[in-house]
Amino acid sequence: MTQLIIIAVYLSLLLGLGLFSNRLLKSTSSDYMLASHSIGPFLLLMSIFGTTMTAFALVGSTGEAFKEGVVVYGMLASSSGIIHSLCFFLIGVKLWSWGRKYHYRTQIQFFRDRVQSDKIGLLLFPILVGLIVPYLLIGVMASGGVINSVTQGRVVKEDGRVVVKNPTFEEGTFPAWLEHGEKGFADGSKGGVPRPIASLVICGVVLLYVFFGGMRGTAWANAFQTVVFMILGVVTFFVIATKLGTTALTPELGEEAAQSAGVWHQIQAISEHVPEEKLTRTHVSKLKFFTYMLVPFSVGMFPHLFQHWLTAKSANSFKLPVIAHPIFIMIVWVPCVLVGVWATSDLISIPPPIKANPNIVLPFMVKNLAGPLLGGFLTAGILAAIMSSLDSQFLCIGTIFTEDVVVHYGGKGRFSEKQVVTMARLFIVAVVIITYALSLYEPRRVFTLGVWCFSGFSALFPLICAAVYWRRLTKWGAYACVLAAIGSWIYLFVQSDFARNARYTVDFTIGGATYQTMPVASMVLSSVLAMVIVSLLTRPPDDATLSRFFPD
Repeated sequence: MTQLIIIAVYLSLLLGLGLFSNRLLKSTSSDYMLASHSIGPFLLLMSIFGTTMTAFALVGSTGEAFKEGVVVYGMLASSSGIIHSLCFFLIGVKLWSWGRKYHYRTQIQFFRDRVQSDKIGLLLFPILVGLIVPYLLIGVMASGGVINSVTQGRVVKEDGRVVVKNPTFEEGTFPAWLEHGEKGFADGSKGGVPRPIASLVICGVVLLYVFFGGMRGTAWANAFQTVVFMILGVVTFFVIATKLGTTALTPELGEEAAQSAGVWHQIQAISEHVPEEKLTRTHVSKLKFFTYMLVPFSVGMFPHLFQHWLTAKSANSFKLPVIAHPIFIMIVWVPCVLVGVWATSDLISIPPPIKANPNIVLPFMVKNLAGPLLGGFLTAGILAAIMSSLDSQFLCIGTIFTEDVVVHYGGKGRFSEKQVVTMARLFIVAVVIITYALSLYEPRRVFTLGVWCFSGFSALFPLICAAVYWRRLTKWGAYACVLAAIGSWIYLFVQSDFARNARYTVDFTIGGATYQTMPVASMVLSSVLAMVIVSLLTRPPDDATLSRFFPD
């Protein structure tokens, strides 16, 4: 009940924030979708970082570190810190300036003007939405798993090791509305809040404050949640380090001395109990390691990040996000990766169901090493990271549908501002319902699903890069890039058994040696070649288009 009360209070605060922001909402679609371009440096940093740090970064990185080791940090976090800021500076500022000048609200509007093709929107709309849906699934699945995990079972200490004891269940001990299906929610939840119900609550909370608050409510909620999960993430790290470090040092120093030992000393002691293969990258080839670095380029094509860029008050608002973003990534990723690695040590006993589902390694560690009160606060921090990306994605999809489908093809003068906002809200509701329904199916590893989602956006990154900096990009080159990107993504996704094969790579042999590459490398190569070759073989853009985006 302690964890549940804390979670309920936190969710209530978010709802209150959303309702309060609704009181400041102007009756215009621009205010609902872009906060009237009024977001300053601090709020822009918080909203952008909160949007990019998803369940993938917290729940996913911890679970993947549990499976693969510290190599996870090198593969994604270190490169993301640099690449994300480069994208903000080299892509974001340019798009912001054009967005303000030509009144863009979505990526599709920009691409329509840049390549002078109306039908590029019909091609991009289902692809962008299709890639965002698995991104949404990551958050919905993770939120349900987190709440379920921290509200089930109990922990004891036996023979110097932390051991989890799950309760047993008897027929008729749960309400009838939970007893359905082959096993029923009750048996599957092991005494905790059932995952489907927890996910439903999270979807409902996010939907309400996005529905009423729009972009301003989303930006404020992201700022609040970013502060929450960063502070509590650091607290999580030190609490778990202290608990496991004390256990590791007790045989050598005694319990009292072990508790008073410095954190750095405790961390070193924990590392000695971690399997050696989890502390190196020997099981990951160099080529696979380096091709992972293509994944962070996905931020350049995130439609929800594009929308956040457009909310900036001025170009100067980008300075703080560019500088602080890499530091914030380090603050979040280092604790999460280390916690996942520590879960492989012999200092704690991980039950087989947890080992089989890496998505709940982080909430498992939080619950069983932090105690009910602190565990409840730390769980709120994890949910904050998850929800800070869900809200932006929901709002983005609603904006794309309204602006690029209904208003564009229905006629701008046909709908009032109030009708435009209403349509956006209704489509957001529909997307939330569909996403929740999909989350009830067999879950995948959050990290694996995230990598596939980001790989699709990375395959489209050459298009946004060329649109901003390459004058020779043509309409047909843009079409070729998009088709090559999504075609290769679909083919490789099917080859990976729809992400069931978490270690799927694209291998090739040269001189008897086999080289492994991440699927994203093949996708990016395909899209670049298609775009460049077709653009060079087709008629260049007209002078009016070039003067619009590349004035002398």
